Amino acid sequence: MTFMQWDPNFELGIHEFDEHHKHLVGLINLAFDGFMYKAERDEIEAVLDELSDYATYHFAAEEQWMETHQYPALPQHRQEHQRFCDRVAEIREEFRRGEAHLSLEVLQFLHSWLTNHILKTDAAYGRFARELPHG
Repeated sequence: MTFMQWDPNFELGIHEFDEHHKHLVGLINLAFDGFMYKAERDEIEAVLDELSDYATYHFAAEEQWMETHQYPALPQHRQEHQRFCDRVAEIREEFRRGEAHLSLEVLQFLHSWLTNHILKTDAAYGRFARELPHG
């Protein structure tokens, strides 16, 4: 069963970032599968680690693109990325210490955050990119 469906409305028109977003959706689905099928803690921890690492990589790539293209909302976008990374780090640490389990609440947070971030915050720089002169 798929927890988070890829939606064509997520597409920004920047191939690299669309592919990154697809990968993030896939990682959230892997986490959901681990939750549903009661995967071992080390398997879930590995998925959470990959999600965190990949999100950090993706955010850095987005922010570099924004710097290069002088995207005016970069500071706010960077703050949103940082808040997400901080929350995921907190989730990972609680899980590692055995203080928390992967829960439907955490999965819903990941799903909602990514959906809202792509459809609102990222969509804004997608529109900005379409207005850039090509060539």
